[in-house]
Amino acid sequence: MISEASFIDVALRSWKNNVDRAGTFFSALSQEELQREIAPGKNRLIYLWGHLAAVNDRMVAILGFGERLHPELDAMFVSNPDKTVDLTLSPEKLKHIWDEVNERLWTGICNLSPSEWLQKHTAVSDADFIREPHRNRFAVLLGRTAHLAYHFGQAVLAKHES
Repeated sequence: MISEASFIDVALRSWKNNVDRAGTFFSALSQEELQREIAPGKNRLIYLWGHLAAVNDRMVAILGFGERLHPELDAMFVSNPDKTVDLTLSPEKLKHIWDEVNERLWTGICNLSPSEWLQKHTAVSDADFIREPHRNRFAVLLGRTAHLAYHFGQAVLAKHES
């Protein structure tokens, strides 16, 4: 019989694979390539990378691993559309943030037991969790893995469109 730990292992491997692939992809792009839009008038690749870093940083708090490391990313990459706020990060700084956030996440998620994965995340109230127990840490991991894969796919297509 397959244990709960096996399902968690599959999800963790998927998460790690997507994070590593995206990090390798974005960090290899030139300054010029990072300015490329995914489609005419749409987000630039550097914005997607920053957006993914900011969303992953939010996971630190949502999963209960402590305070966010870089809440300042929200204004540039979450709360405002691309090109409406000056991006004050160099690609090198963004790579450092990407690595730092994802290392923190990986350390935290590797230390959760199967039962801890099924506990509520910090963005859901106790009352809501009683009604909707699927709003747990594991659901956050699955949803954020899909989000990461979606934007990574956009980025790969945009790079190959040139």
